[in-house]
Amino acid sequence: RIAGRLGGAFTYDGDGKLNFYIQKGSYQLLENTFGFEKLDFNNIEGQIGLKNGALKISKLALKGDKISYFLKGDICAPLKIDGPVDYIIHLAGIASPVYYIKYPLETIHTATIGTENLLELARKKKAKKFLFFSSSEIYGDPAPEFVPTPETYRGNVSSTGPRACYDESKRLGETLCMVYHTVHKVPIVIVRPFNVYGPGMKQEDRRVVPQFLSCAFAGKPLPIHGSGLQTRSYCYITDAVIGFFKTLLTKRSGEVYNIGSHEGETNLVDLAKALEKLLKRKLVVAKIPYPPEYPADEPSRRCPDLTKAKKELAYVPKVNLETGLRRIINWYEDTYVAEVPVKRNAQTRKKK
Repeated sequence: RIAGRLGGAFTYDGDGKLNFYIQKGSYQLLENTFGFEKLDFNNIEGQIGLKNGALKISKLALKGDKISYFLKGDICAPLKIDGPVDYIIHLAGIASPVYYIKYPLETIHTATIGTENLLELARKKKAKKFLFFSSSEIYGDPAPEFVPTPETYRGNVSSTGPRACYDESKRLGETLCMVYHTVHKVPIVIVRPFNVYGPGMKQEDRRVVPQFLSCAFAGKPLPIHGSGLQTRSYCYITDAVIGFFKTLLTKRSGEVYNIGSHEGETNLVDLAKALEKLLKRKLVVAKIPYPPEYPADEPSRRCPDLTKAKKELAYVPKVNLETGLRRIINWYEDTYVAEVPVKRNAQTRKKK
């Protein structure tokens, strides 16, 4: 089986120490956010090398010892975790369209079988909270009157289209969460993230921000599929993590929250112009057809209504797009610039 089946659980002992239990995934520490190390889960095929169901403890020497150890495994297999589990964070999933088209059944199993296994663990361990990572993709392509999109919007998604393996399995994952909440009183909460970006993204990531940066630093045209007028609302990673933890730690349960930016929509052409301004050099944009491996039915607009999150979680994003892009540019230069044949641009190293 490929990587991409990853879930997490942790106990909190009250003195700032988090004990994480992670099921199947390759990961690395990226940055510190409120004393929590952010984890990047590289669920890309070929990076695990574990047999199905195998568990292995990997000791980590981390600054401040915030995270004690990892358990590697497969959430689609029976879970055996000794000791108490206070919180479960279910981030498992194959979110890249290129990969979920290649592995549709694995995508479905992760969001359904894997989710039920983790919900069973939460029920048996009497977890204080279960956080399920859904997706803004479940809204599909909303009609104009539903943009920004509230949590009450029921979606415009094809159940038989090429994206259905991801979109519909996430919807079923949400349903499983709500059923366990109703029948077994498991205290679940659900987040629907909207286009999160920031330091830690891979050079080869096919999502638009890292792809644009990789091309810009390599001196290549920025590829825009279609007209380039499709819009997204981009949420910087620190704002997203704040939203995720606010959702996890709320006293409410059985609720769904949009987590994203309230700055509004940006189309791909304007995103390229924003990067051009920050890099202070001309960038070439190439409008090209969608590649064969990219699924059809891409939503034309995606923007969250954050009214509920603001009211119930006091969630207010702080980082605007310009600031967020500057930060990821600075990080990208520090991390990858030596690997690409482009002269470092000192103008991008402005103070935050």
